[in-house]
Amino acid sequence: MNRFWQKLKRVLAMNRILILLLITILTVSCSKSRSDPKRVAVARAGNVFLYHDQIPRMIPPGTLPADSAAIVHNYINRWARKEFLHQKAEENLSADLKIEIDNQLEETRSNLVIYQYQRQMMLERMDTILTEAELEQYYLDNQESFMLNSNIIKALFIKLPAETPNISRIRLLARSNEQEDLQELESYCYQFADKFDDFNEKWVPFNRLSVELPQDIPNEESFLRRTTFYEATDSVDLYFITIRDYKLRSTVAPFEYVRDDIKRIIWNNRRFEFIQSLENGIYNDALKENGFIIFNN
Repeated sequence: MNRFWQKLKRVLAMNRILILLLITILTVSCSKSRSDPKRVAVARAGNVFLYHDQIPRMIPPGTLPADSAAIVHNYINRWARKEFLHQKAEENLSADLKIEIDNQLEETRSNLVIYQYQRQMMLERMDTILTEAELEQYYLDNQESFMLNSNIIKALFIKLPAETPNISRIRLLARSNEQEDLQELESYCYQFADKFDDFNEKWVPFNRLSVELPQDIPNEESFLRRTTFYEATDSVDLYFITIRDYKLRSTVAPFEYVRDDIKRIIWNNRRFEFIQSLENGIYNDALKENGFIIFNN
């Protein structure tokens, strides 16, 4: 019986909160003559109304009525605090500052409208297809723009616990170029390796791998010229690097290493040219239609 009365009290308390909130909404809504008669007002801060359709849907499904009321109530309170601050600022800002704000708002709106129109025109009219031949030709014509600022490699990197079985076999497989050996190596590494990065077909900065080693490599260029297989160890792990190919800093980057950069460059150039053409076309059309006049005052 006690449980029944406790549950009944909770239900009545929840309903009381909802009733109070409903009364508030109805009370403010009665002043529709001073607000928008077609909308339901839920609060007023000074001479500004908050309408029901302005409150975002923020109640998660399954929320208890009391919690729902609290969430809405908190939102209304935050809105009122911000609105009162805004009204106080409007009352106290100088006329010059208000003019400056209006000018900034007008400029911002103009920029947003222009940006959205340009974006719409690009989606509808701009050629976005980039062929491989076009990318390669740009690379050949602009190789001086693609000098490496770091050493890059194609390599295999393995980090193994020192107690891994068959270390000598793994070492032998890591130095091989045979596909069957590499498949066997991959199987070993999936079982035992803490790290196994296969960059045999992809260029990566050398320091991406060297940072994993227990000892620093003081002269990268010299190291890369004389090393195809490197092994290091610490008290816990073994480290293997098999270097398949390398390119040194201050030399021309391989095409595949800068291919994505070239795509971005060509696309950005095409985008700039399209926007310039769009702007010039609109301007020239206005001139032809005598839509642009400079008054001599």
